[in-house]
Amino acid sequence: MLNLDDILDPQWKNICSGFFSSPQFHGLDSFLDEQSRAGKSIFPAKQNLFKSLNETPFAKTKVVILGQDPYHGAGQAHGLAFSVPQGVKPPPSLKNIYKELVRDFGYSVPQDGDLTNWAQQGVLLLNATLTVEEAKAGSHQKRGWEELTDDLIQSLNDRRENLVFMLWGAYAQKKGAFIDAKRHLVLESVHPSPLSAHRGFIGCAHFSKANDYLKQTHQSEIDWSL
Repeated sequence: MLNLDDILDPQWKNICSGFFSSPQFHGLDSFLDEQSRAGKSIFPAKQNLFKSLNETPFAKTKVVILGQDPYHGAGQAHGLAFSVPQGVKPPPSLKNIYKELVRDFGYSVPQDGDLTNWAQQGVLLLNATLTVEEAKAGSHQKRGWEELTDDLIQSLNDRRENLVFMLWGAYAQKKGAFIDAKRHLVLESVHPSPLSAHRGFIGCAHFSKANDYLKQTHQSEIDWSL
């Protein structure tokens, strides 16, 4: 069973208290417990389950980047969308994110795939589903995580102003369709996957556009270099 007091930032826990007392959460918690007792390898590790929220407090969030599922390969997922732990080779989508950073800012290509530095500056790297079974992409979808992450996004949309939402690909755009573009900056493009990045992600300039907006709204910019 998940002990939220041990693994989740208190402010985020309070914001989503309704979900955590709901039948959907109890069903999700039971499912994860059953998977663990059956010997399934679940990613990320429990201590990193809410890493995106713990590294980026609600009040300090400036930018939201939506992913879909954690990486399902051993050693890759560590609780931040698109990110991998230090020493792990950047996956293809992250490589394309780096290509756009290089094109947008002229940075040298990052050699590390750990995006914790972004998270600590206020970039919420949020996957729609927070767990996955090893080698089974999408295996924990429609188990309850989506309701939680919808609540998180709704709370940010309603209770904060002048955030930047980066919605890459049809899935993220559908999930973020209710975001109020009058109160926030919504940036959309195709997904950075190798299957689609060449159709508009490379060249989207989302990172510089985000910083321009943050500056215009009297917020500190993100240092996107790694």
